[in-house]
Amino acid sequence: MTDNAPDGQVAGWPEPPARRSFPLRWPRALGAVGRGRWVLICLALVLLALAVLALGIGAVAIAPGQTLAILGAQFGVDLPWAFTAQQQAVLLTIRAPRILLGALVGAGLAAAGAALQGLFRNPLADPGLIGVSSGAALAAVAVIVLGLPPLAASGGLGLYALPLAAFGGGMFATLLVGWLAHHHGRAQVATLLLAGIAINALAGAGTGLLTYLADDEQLRTLTFWSLGSLGGATWREVAAIAPPILLALALIARYARTLNALLLGDREAGHLGFAVERAKRVLIMAGALAVGSAVAVAGIIGFVGLVVPHLLRLAQGPDHRFLLPGSALLGAVLLVCADLLARTVVVPTELPIGIVTALLGGPFFFWLLWRQRCQQGGW
Repeated sequence: MTDNAPDGQVAGWPEPPARRSFPLRWPRALGAVGRGRWVLICLALVLLALAVLALGIGAVAIAPGQTLAILGAQFGVDLPWAFTAQQQAVLLTIRAPRILLGALVGAGLAAAGAALQGLFRNPLADPGLIGVSSGAALAAVAVIVLGLPPLAASGGLGLYALPLAAFGGGMFATLLVGWLAHHHGRAQVATLLLAGIAINALAGAGTGLLTYLADDEQLRTLTFWSLGSLGGATWREVAAIAPPILLALALIARYARTLNALLLGDREAGHLGFAVERAKRVLIMAGALAVGSAVAVAGIIGFVGLVVPHLLRLAQGPDHRFLLPGSALLGAVLLVCADLLARTVVVPTELPIGIVTALLGGPFFFWLLWRQRCQQGGW
């Protein structure tokens, strides 16, 4: 230290940078809560803009202004954009139910994936990887091919026959995986993945057998199950799955604080006053309900429940109060975008949406495994 140098500075050393009264990065200024709220607002705006864009893209072109005019006309609002009767019919009969169905399916799959990852405390817990989607698909295919009473589509349950059957299959797969993977209150990663592989193999064999027994008409109905599709979306299907998926989303969001506590462990969460076992039962049932309903109308769509929660954790952190609704919004955005690509990339034919999500999710899963290997020093 010298007389010519300021206090705390050594002569000859570079002068330290002046301190700023505010941080350079807005996430630090807002904090975790503010960042989470901003992410939710941005995702909601992106979903709204993407929906308007997707409504206008297709064989029949509809400008964004015409889209708003058609939608406004349904509520008695006149906007200064002219549209034809054909454009109105295409938008309201074909594209609107398809986009709304895609948003519901994506939200249900992503929220279920986030809830299962928090419940098992395992980043690899995905409805597709651990066999939940396969179990739900097997139950739904059994109803279609065998016409099991009283769940047959022509029976008393009507619209809800397939969602209820898929819900039962998905819940059974989830309970089986959870029972096999848990040991002394912890979910074992290797056991979780192996149990999922086994369930996927068994469900795939059962689905293959039922496909072999199906007639030509049933085969055409079952074609989309293996790859996933929103091509047959109607307002009837939207009305069938909207109540169960919205109910599942509400139940999952209710246990956000419990999932935060479960990050510490089952025993620690119980000491904090949370009803751990009840939360597990409700979350398993809600996840199975969401996945089963999605599979009943769209088939098996993989990797949405794996990719979306991880992207949200990178953007806003692990707080489930914002992770769960954010996953629902980002899942809706991802599936609406994937469906838009599926129906426009290979015009005039249509690409199965399961292929698009697999192309997006497969590389991300490899990156996730590689990242885990680098952090832990091995597999």
